Amino acid sequence: MWFKNLQLYRFTKPFELDAETLGRQLAEHSFVPCGSQDATRSGWIPPLGRHGSEFVHATNGYLMLCRKRQDKLLPAAVVNEALEEKVLHIEEREARKLPARQRRSLQDEVIFNLLPRAFARSSLQYAYISPRDNLLVVDAAAASRAEEMIDDLRAVLGSLSVVPLASNKLPIEVMTQWVNSAQPPPGFVLNDECELRDNADIGCVIRCKNQDLAAAEIVSHLKTGMHVSKLALNWQERIEFLLDEKLAIKRLRFSELVQEQADEIEADDVAARFDVDFAIMALELSGFFKALLDAFGGEDLTRREIK
Repeated sequence: MWFKNLQLYRFTKPFELDAETLGRQLAEHSFVPCGSQDATRSGWIPPLGRHGSEFVHATNGYLMLCRKRQDKLLPAAVVNEALEEKVLHIEEREARKLPARQRRSLQDEVIFNLLPRAFARSSLQYAYISPRDNLLVVDAAAASRAEEMIDDLRAVLGSLSVVPLASNKLPIEVMTQWVNSAQPPPGFVLNDECELRDNADIGCVIRCKNQDLAAAEIVSHLKTGMHVSKLALNWQERIEFLLDEKLAIKRLRFSELVQEQADEIEADDVAARFDVDFAIMALELSGFFKALLDAFGGEDLTRREIK
């Protein structure tokens, strides 16, 4: 259950629904598997899966949600093979070359006919709401995946006023300064990985792994006008992560110290273990988010909400 990637969103209005009310609304939009002609479907399930029945898992005021998505798998090669057979049959029968418009129409027909026989693949996506921090935290590597979840949550609630978390200072400038000076703010330590991009040519990218970031070649690249667009960091020897220029957090990993703290608390079943892990994770991240924003000059509150 420990989150691995974070997309962070600020509520522009306080989130005031309690767990019971939110759970009832999510239950009305519960997950239903794909029908024979559905390419994809999504809906809400209990975060504990078969080990629970509540659509919201509440711990210390934090509210955990889980969205399930199911996609039919139709490999392009399968579709193309079936399409070519159909096109060839028609062209031979009618002794003419099919125009592109008809081929596109036939492709839709082929997909329609194949969907009932396609395999279905399911995936789970977790997020939690922190009313005390006024944050929505989504476990997603890409903003587009997080915004799919937000769209589904907005469909449940009718409205959801959130904006991506943003800082007053540009992350690319701050991270570049940290690497240039080899002096991140107190509590943070540079790890051995970064990505450099050219200010004049965004297609020019240098990725450095297992590299001393104070090395002469890194400094030389920065002097020629490149900037740091991704940076691996450690916070208080408790959280390791890769930060990008939009404050998205990738490859999040909690230290053994944090994991041991969770393991020391007895949990008799799956639900209790989930509860303990969630509580410790959310508490750790709450302090981490505050420190991260402080390191980037505080929060920029001048943005519009996601539509």
